[in-house]
Amino acid sequence: MVKLNTVNYFMVFLFSNKETYMIQTRINQKKRRRFRLKRFLLFVLIVMVLPTAFYFGFVSYKTYKATAKTYSQLERGSHSDLRDKEVTISKDPISILLIGLENYSTNYKGGHTDSLMVATFNPELKTMKLVSIPRDTYVYIDKKGRKDKITHAYGVGGADETIKAVETLLDIPIDYYVQVNFKGFKDVVNELGGVKVNVPFDFYEHSDSTGKNIYFEKGPAKLNGEKALAYARMRKQDPRGDFGRNDRQKELIKAILDKASSPNNVLKIDKIAERLEKNITTNLTMSQPLYFFKKYKGFPSKNIETLKIAGTDDYINDIYYFIPSEESLSEVQKQLQTHLEYKKAENKE
Repeated sequence: MVKLNTVNYFMVFLFSNKETYMIQTRINQKKRRRFRLKRFLLFVLIVMVLPTAFYFGFVSYKTYKATAKTYSQLERGSHSDLRDKEVTISKDPISILLIGLENYSTNYKGGHTDSLMVATFNPELKTMKLVSIPRDTYVYIDKKGRKDKITHAYGVGGADETIKAVETLLDIPIDYYVQVNFKGFKDVVNELGGVKVNVPFDFYEHSDSTGKNIYFEKGPAKLNGEKALAYARMRKQDPRGDFGRNDRQKELIKAILDKASSPNNVLKIDKIAERLEKNITTNLTMSQPLYFFKKYKGFPSKNIETLKIAGTDDYINDIYYFIPSEESLSEVQKQLQTHLEYKKAENKE
């Protein structure tokens, strides 16, 4: 056995303390590195995340402010007479009636509707069904107490009477409506940076705002707001008349949805809302457009199915009407009811 003298004890003490010191130093260095990393991450959080949160908060505020001015409640109240209770955009299948108004000297008050489209959305399936209603469709109008062209419903009762006529025709509840005039449509398309379509044939359409004709050539085209409106409105030169126009309008709706869901335009929701502020009327409350935009963000046009109401042309007292085929109308009604998960027996009689 080796005996440790004072010198040996001293050497052992120095060695053990040096090793302990080095270990402690390494621990402290790791702690300092972790602290610096945490401080850096905190800096990143403050510099990047908080301004982003502030931006989206500001965007939400601007959107709320703009949409508040577009709100107009219907006479019926918060939900359709065909439903027992109000539906929720974030979780229930819903229907929206898109009303396009003609340009009247009375600032779009009274008169006729230029276009009517019903869109149904199913949040679980993430799908949409879209059906255009020809403006000359022969349907019962409650305030007139008789059948007439559906485009005339607006003149006797505005959006309320138009919604009743559409519900009578399609046998589904209309939960929400969005009423847009021509200027609002043009502004939205321009804000999105234009839309792409496939022009079916050569034609031209007169522009009310410029007083000149706008010419279209068959094939792919990118349209600004003015051209998109002319593309949607033209009817007389279309060999299929109102049906051809309806198809072009549905094509534009798809193109707008595709463009609106792109990353560049997702951040423009506040600007889009501001564009629509003076040109739109709807019963969607301030928060619902944001819920809708969040729920259907990135919604592709391939998830949109277009339906068509077939029928025949007829003249009653020398006035032209479109008479829907009972078989075709019944099939469209069933598809929309299924998509909405709507069962008539569960609703009020």
